[in-house]
Amino acid sequence: MCGRYYIAEEDSAAELQEIIEQLNRRGAEVKTGEIYPTDTVPVLANNKSMVITPFAMKWGYTLSDGKQIINARSETAADKPLFRDGMLQRRCLIPATNYFEWEKRGRDRIKYAIRECDSPILYMAGVYRIENGKPVFSILTREPAENIAFIHNRMPVILHPEAKNDWLNVRYAAEEILNTAFIRVDFSSAKL
Repeated sequence: MCGRYYIAEEDSAAELQEIIEQLNRRGAEVKTGEIYPTDTVPVLANNKSMVITPFAMKWGYTLSDGKQIINARSETAADKPLFRDGMLQRRCLIPATNYFEWEKRGRDRIKYAIRECDSPILYMAGVYRIENGKPVFSILTREPAENIAFIHNRMPVILHPEAKNDWLNVRYAAEEILNTAFIRVDFSSAKL
C-alpha cells in the first residue's frame, strides 16, 4: 500500500504550491510529479518552536540491512520500536494531489489515482525520524475505505483538514486522532 503518490506541478492547489514555494525560497529541492520511495518531497512538521513548517524529507526509513520502510500500520505503529518515538513526538503530514494503487486482475495490474472527494489536496499522516542528520518519513496506513477496498487491503491515513493541526499537536494522543481520521475518497483509472 501506498508505494507511489503524485504532486501536481502546475495545476495543483494554491496551498500545495505555497508549501513548495516556501521550500524553494529556503533552497530545498523537492520532487513533484510522480513520487517514489527515497524521493525528497515536501512534508509538514513542527519546527523547534512548535510552529507548523514545510520541510524537505526523504520517503522511507532505512534499516541497518539497507531495506526501506515506507509505510507503517497505524493500528500498531505506537507499539513498534521503529515508530514509537514518531507516534509520540515526530508526526508529520505529507501533502499530495492523489496517491496510486494497483488492482491485480489475473496477469493485469490496473493503476488507479485515488484522491480526496472534497479537496484538490490530501494530507497523509506520517511519522519521521532523523537518519544521518536528515529527516526521513513513513506514511501511516489503515483499512481501506469501503469504495476502494476492491483495489487494495490498505490505504494511507488521510486526515480531514480540521484534524491536520491536531495530528501535529503532540499533546494529543495519536491513536485518538487516527481513530477519527476518515475522509471520502474517489478514484479513477490512471494511465501507466
